[in-house]
Order: sequence, then structure tokens, then C-alpha cells
Amino acid sequence: MDIEDLVAIDVHTHAEVSSKGHSSLDEDLHDASSAYFKVEGKRKPTLEETAAYYRERRMAAVIFTVDAESATGTAPVPNEEVAEAAAAHADVLIPFASIDPFRGKAGVRQARRLVEEYGVKGFKFHPSIQGFFPNDRAVAYALYEVIEETGTIALFHTGQTGIGAGVPGGGGIRLKYSNPLHVDDVAADFPQLKIILAHPSFPWQDEALAVATHKPGVHIDLSGWSPKYFPPQLVQYANTLLKDKVLFGSDFPVLTPDRWLADFAKLSVKDEVRPKILKENAARLLGLTKP
Repeated sequence: MDIEDLVAIDVHTHAEVSSKGHSSLDEDLHDASSAYFKVEGKRKPTLEETAAYYRERRMAAVIFTVDAESATGTAPVPNEEVAEAAAAHADVLIPFASIDPFRGKAGVRQARRLVEEYGVKGFKFHPSIQGFFPNDRAVAYALYEVIEETGTIALFHTGQTGIGAGVPGGGGIRLKYSNPLHVDDVAADFPQLKIILAHPSFPWQDEALAVATHKPGVHIDLSGWSPKYFPPQLVQYANTLLKDKVLFGSDFPVLTPDRWLADFAKLSVKDEVRPKILKENAARLLGLTKP
């Protein structure tokens, strides 16, 4: 990966379909999220199509599936397939994995194997879909131990989610699990763990800013929202106290980097901060820059 040649690093993209056409979401949840995000065009690009898309734009992308099988009954796109595709397109794709916390010891073993044998750089958690509190010691802490030990990254969905939005009962998905204050406990209990709070954390934006300001290992990605809708305090902190800890993320394919970057160009962000958000902070966090 030629970091100098990259325009940006997108730290939040989804592998939504496997090589066999299998999706990690059932059709009701998938269609509801498409309507929520007003998705235009193809919603389920293959891993190869995603790589080509980012290569055309001279961008790199962190890519992952979401494993919430115990809660949804739907198997994820295999982590191994995501990692193998990233290895085949190492100039643009950076592999993360996702482990359902309720897989227990088997999930812990899988996490270690994915790091050691497949080179994954981090793990995506979606507490609302997976149905767990991030600070539940019995459910998730053994996973965090492996992530901290291996120096990889824990990325947590925070705030509102488009998954289940508009479906009766929200499809059974509960927003309470994704309050970023639950991740504050994780950051305190695992002080060397590298953490990303994904998305502007509506309705808990101030909580997310507090956690990221207080805990050195906690970062914020800006995915899932067009920058024109960012809360003023998020922009203020990105320009100042958190200028080295805020990361560009799109939420591709539901929100494209093209749309995100066009709106980001109009945002009141300092000229010296823009390259940090778009690439430099992520490159450092992911260990892509030379020491």
C-alpha cells in the first residue's frame, strides 16, 4: 500500500455479500436500511468491486462484515473471505473481522487465529445488532483481551442505527446497547486497547466526545452521516482537542465516500486538520506509517 499516493483512508466500509451471494442481513433489515439511507445504485458490491471502487479513487478502505448470528439467526459474510480478498487487493483493502461476542471461547480462538493466520487489523462490534453491552465482562472481555494483546483495534458502532429503522419494533434491535459510555468502561479496563467509536453518536454525541477526550486510546470515526449534518460540538472538537483522534469513514456502500467528501469540503474544518482526518490519523492508528 502506497500511503503517500493515497488521497484518503476510509476506516468504515462493509462487506455485505459473500462470493456465494450470501448477505449478513435478512432482506427486511437490509431493505429498511436502504430506505433509511436513501441508497442509490448497487447496494451489495462484491469484495472485488469494492476494491476496484476504492482503487479508482486512490483511497484505501478498512472493510469488515458484522457477525450477529446469535441475535439475528443470519450467518455473516465469512471473516476469512474478507481477509483473503484484502490480501488479494492489499493496495487498497485493510481487513477487519467481526466476532459475535456470544460465541464464547470459540470466538476468542477464532479472533486469535484471524490475527495470526489472516492478518486482520481490527474487530468490528455492533452492540445494538449483536445485543450486548460492551462493558459486559462475562460476554465480551475475553475477546478484548485478545485484541489488546495482539495490538489490533476494537471498533464499536455507537448511537442510532439505520438497521431496523422503520421496521415494526425496530426489528427487535435496541439502541441502548450503543451508548458510547459503555465503551468508557472498556477503555478504562483495557488501557492499551486501541478503540474507535463509530459514527456521530446521536443522541449521545457529548458522551462520545467526553470518552475520546478522556481516554487516550479512544478515537472517533465520522461514518454514517453526511458531514453537513454533523453536530456543531463534533466539528469544534475535531478542529481542536480531538484533531489527532478523528477519522474519515463513509459507511460504504450505504453512504459513498464521494458524497461524504463533497460535503466535507464545505465543512468549517481547519486546513491543517483536514489531512489528519482524511488520512494521517488513520495511517498512524493502523500502523501504516513508517516509524
